[in-house]
Amino acid sequence: MMTNKRNFINHLAFNTVVLFFVILFTNISASEKRNLSGLLIDSETSSPVPFASVFIIELNAGTESDQEGTFAFSGIEEGAYTLRITHIGYKEKLVKIKLDDIRKSQFLIYLLPKSIEISSVTISDKPYVSKFADLNELAGVLKGKELQKELGLTLAATLKNETGISIRTMGPAPARPVIRGLGGDRVFITEDGIKTSDLSATSPDHAVTIEPFSTERIEVIRGPKVLTKTPVTIGGVVNVVRNEIPLQVHDEIFGTVGMYGESANMGYLTAIASEIPFSPFNVRFEISKRKTKDVNSALGKLKNSNSENMNYSIGLGFFPSLGSFGVSYRDFELDYGVPGGFIGAHPLGVNISMYRNQLNGRADLPINSKYFQNVEILYANSIYRHKEFEKSGKIGSEFRIYNYQLSAKLIHAPSTFFSEGLSGISTEFRDFDIGGYVFTSPTKSWNLSLYTFHSFRINRINIEAAARLNYDIITPRREKYSSIGKVQQRKFFTHSLSASLLYEWTQKVNAGINLSKSSRVPTIEELYSEGPHLAAYSYEIGNPNLKAESGIGAEVFVYHKFTNLFYNINFFWNHISNYIIPRNSGKINYATFLPIYLTSGVAANLYGFETQFDWKALNNISLITSASYTVGRFSNGTYLPQIPPLKGNVGIKYSSDQINYGISCEYALRQTNLDIFEETTAGYAILNAYFQYAFTSSILHHTLSLNIDNILNKEYRNHLSRVKQIIPEVGINIKLLYKLYFHL
Repeated sequence: MMTNKRNFINHLAFNTVVLFFVILFTNISASEKRNLSGLLIDSETSSPVPFASVFIIELNAGTESDQEGTFAFSGIEEGAYTLRITHIGYKEKLVKIKLDDIRKSQFLIYLLPKSIEISSVTISDKPYVSKFADLNELAGVLKGKELQKELGLTLAATLKNETGISIRTMGPAPARPVIRGLGGDRVFITEDGIKTSDLSATSPDHAVTIEPFSTERIEVIRGPKVLTKTPVTIGGVVNVVRNEIPLQVHDEIFGTVGMYGESANMGYLTAIASEIPFSPFNVRFEISKRKTKDVNSALGKLKNSNSENMNYSIGLGFFPSLGSFGVSYRDFELDYGVPGGFIGAHPLGVNISMYRNQLNGRADLPINSKYFQNVEILYANSIYRHKEFEKSGKIGSEFRIYNYQLSAKLIHAPSTFFSEGLSGISTEFRDFDIGGYVFTSPTKSWNLSLYTFHSFRINRINIEAAARLNYDIITPRREKYSSIGKVQQRKFFTHSLSASLLYEWTQKVNAGINLSKSSRVPTIEELYSEGPHLAAYSYEIGNPNLKAESGIGAEVFVYHKFTNLFYNINFFWNHISNYIIPRNSGKINYATFLPIYLTSGVAANLYGFETQFDWKALNNISLITSASYTVGRFSNGTYLPQIPPLKGNVGIKYSSDQINYGISCEYALRQTNLDIFEETTAGYAILNAYFQYAFTSSILHHTLSLNIDNILNKEYRNHLSRVKQIIPEVGINIKLLYKLYFHL
């Protein structure tokens, strides 16, 4: 598949590069405007910088960037000027500009963040920032230098050291994040707020179709706001932000060029992403290629763990006076190996080839109303294809999904009561077809959802609340009686609720509570599976009579943010009355000699805690530690399968404007809380180190990251890895990343 498209990809890449340099060296015609405007960008995250002071020294004139990071001056005469940009969180920057024929009236300016943390300051004429948003930005967002430090082969590998997150794997490529012991579609993955349509939630051998290298930030969203995306309140939303559809118009070309390599799998990646203005349009393109060989552990190579990925996208933003519009197209292709030769895997291993083509559309329309700000409309149409090959080249399994999504969201205007609010409607249609030696019925499903979210403040009390209604119809192509029961159409009507309260104990300390009612509709595989799964090496039996999951959850938390100290402590408890889970029955299907996995809904409880501490002990030196622990039990007291043990990190780091380095110990305790047919996994502690250097030269910003993971080449195993019986996790691994940010 990838070979067939290679010529097209190479042709596209060649044309893209030619177009880039043509535009770069083309003399753009003059404009008659005498207005000067610009956009301030965080050089690490590519996010707009609001509320920065912009001063023209020669004219003794100043202004401030707005919430979108833009600034403007009017009535500027031709000539040379010096802009001075200051912001409490960024290094002061002087920029020389020349308006000789007003060739440029808009400028893009990168600012370098300072390595400081400050306490919250309330300024009366600035928009109110929710304490919940403040907490999520501190504890739930991976961006900038931290994102570059943690960047891995997959989205899950990038997130694995975040508090409360573990990684489920069956080799390096098929990996997915697990939040508080919950995986599958209880962890909802989106790109720029749009659901990622693939099969990674259904089986451990299926990969997530996201390349993490080009992301600007990764958000892990919990609490009431998850109900704007999913009815599952006790899991979470992982949102990958890359702004594939440009959000603003500007006059300059900007973008990134990046390279990445690691020693454990002799892997490499090259990538370029850029935005090019064609006023009133902005065009964004991105292309990347990644290739890895078999991964090395402390005991040797893990055979058939190689991968190859090609990824490209193009997006267009249009900004007329009545709002903003945009479209984007992405092609993601991935070939990878799934190791074999052990209990729970195919004897010789399996090769998987997949691709996802997705077309997205976005419209943002302002509303001149006292009660509403704007309406946002999102559309997505994707085709996903997935084939699993035996070593002989014979197709064992084949899957195809056509997925259509449409949503409309009405943003409420801030009022004396609500500081933030929105209401929306969304619908999704999914056509799921199956081939090869898979006997699950092809199925069509349709979902309609209504949701609302509001945030408000009463003195020291901050409150968020949300509700969601879901109606689902799941229709198999053929209704029939079989050994698993009657395969027939199922309809589900579910609701979910969530509310959080946060009390500002002092200016430094905040305490809160979250209560939620969660729901989840069974997946097609959980309802109708009936047969062998090649790569997972299991005989899977669904249950067409399953009811929807229903659960309640509670969480209490305390967080403190000040100049030299940040900490966050969470305790959580979730009860699910119909927890849907496939479990090893201990029986064998003798026609295929595969272990039988039965799907059932049972009562279960999950509870635990999370902690984060970051203490600036000296001027540039900080001590950091984090830990998370989840216990999962069935109602009879026995343990749930595939629950991570207590895990965490302890480290020390040095941070400055240009240089950052540190050393940390990543650890996990022995996991002895086991379901039947699970095996104990030993605890471990490994040492990791990193060094980062950043500098700016003229129109270029350079970042370099060097990581050495598992410095002592220790043997250790991940409890959630399906290949842990035959080989441990990656041995010593040297990772080098370079990114060049440019604006021209």
